Amino acid sequence: MTDLQITLFGAGGVFIVGVFSYNKWQEYKAKKSVERAFSTDHDDVLMREGDAPAVEAQEPVLRQEPRFDAAPAAKAEPSFGAPPAAPVSDAPVHAEPSLGDIPAETVAAAAAEPVQEVSAASEQATSLVDPLIDCLLPLSLEAPVRGDKILPVLQTLRLVGNKPVHFIGLHVNGDWEPITHGGVYTKMQGGVQLASRSTALNELEYSELVTRLRGVADEIGAEPEVPDMMEVMAEARTLHRFVAGHDAQLGVNLHTNGAPWAISTLLFALEKQGFDVRPDGRFVMPDGDGSYLFSLSTNVTLAEETTSRLTLLLDVPCVAPARDGFGAMVACAKALVGRLDATIVDDYNQALSDAALAEIAGQVQEFYQEMDAADIPAGSTRALRLFS
Repeated sequence: MTDLQITLFGAGGVFIVGVFSYNKWQEYKAKKSVERAFSTDHDDVLMREGDAPAVEAQEPVLRQEPRFDAAPAAKAEPSFGAPPAAPVSDAPVHAEPSLGDIPAETVAAAAAEPVQEVSAASEQATSLVDPLIDCLLPLSLEAPVRGDKILPVLQTLRLVGNKPVHFIGLHVNGDWEPITHGGVYTKMQGGVQLASRSTALNELEYSELVTRLRGVADEIGAEPEVPDMMEVMAEARTLHRFVAGHDAQLGVNLHTNGAPWAISTLLFALEKQGFDVRPDGRFVMPDGDGSYLFSLSTNVTLAEETTSRLTLLLDVPCVAPARDGFGAMVACAKALVGRLDATIVDDYNQALSDAALAEIAGQVQEFYQEMDAADIPAGSTRALRLFS
C-alpha cells in the first residue's frame, strides 16, 4: 500500500468520524427540544392564568468591544436596557417568552417598584456583567422563570479557573438586575471575566465554561448563545495586556536613623498614625468607606522583634484619583519621619527629596489619565475587578 493510499484512508476516517459526531450532536439537540416541549416541571406561579400585558419589544444594544491600543473617543456607558446583540450562530431561533402565564398582580407589583431602586439594580447589573471586561453569554429562556427556582443552579457555575462568572436577568418590570429570590425574568445574560491580574481567560477555561454552561442551561430551560472561541481569546489577551501594563504599585520606604525599631514600639506609633492591623498581620490605612488607601509592611517575619525599615505601598489602579492615595501616603510617611526618627528612601536606600516625590506624583496623574482613556478609571468597579 502506497503512502498516498494510507493518507487517503486516514482522511476518509477523519471525515466519517466528523460526520458521526455532528449527527450525534444534532440528535442531542433535537432530544432536548422534545423533552423541553413536553416537560411539565414548570414553576406553578408561571402556569397560573392571567392577563398580564406583553413586554414591549426593544432594540438590541450593540456590544462595544474593548480597545486599549489607543485612547478611545468618548463613549456612553454600556446599557442593559436590552441585551447586547448576540454573535451569529447556527443555534435554533427561539420565540420570545410570553408573559401571559404570569399573574397580573406580579407584573403590577414589579412595575410599582420605586425608580431609585430600579436604577440601583440596573447599575449593579452593569457592574456584574460588563461588556467591556466580560465575555457576554446570552441565554434565551423557553418561558419566564423565577429567581428562587434558578438561583441554586446558577450557583454551581461561579468560577472557571480564577475568572468569576455572573448572571443577570431581565425583570418583568423591564430592567436588567442581579437575579434574586422573588424576581421573575424573561431573559438572562451571563458573563465571564476575560482577564484578571494574573492571567487571561484561556482555551481550557473557556471550553470548561461552555460545557458547564450548557449543563446549567438544560436545567433551567434555556438556550445559550456561545461566542466564537478565537474571538474571545483575542479579546482576553488584549485586556490582559492592558492589565499587565497598568499593574502599578508604588512604594516609599522609611529607614531608621539610629538603632532598629522594636516591633512593640512600632505598633503603638502606627496605631497613633491611624493604621489598622488586619488579621493577616498587615497594616492598612482606612479610606473611610470600608477599604483602604495604602498598606505598610515591617519587612520582617512575625517572629522578629525589631526592624530597621518600613515600606508603605500604594496599589495605584485600585485607588480613585479623588482620594489622592499617593499624596496621603507621602504625608503619612513624613509624619512617621518625625515620630520615628527616620528618612524617606527609595528601594536602593537613596533619600527621596520633595522634588523627586513631586515628580512621582505627576507620573501618577498621567497613569490615571491612561486608565480614564481606556474607560477603566482607577478605583472603579471595573478596575477593582480586574486588579483583584
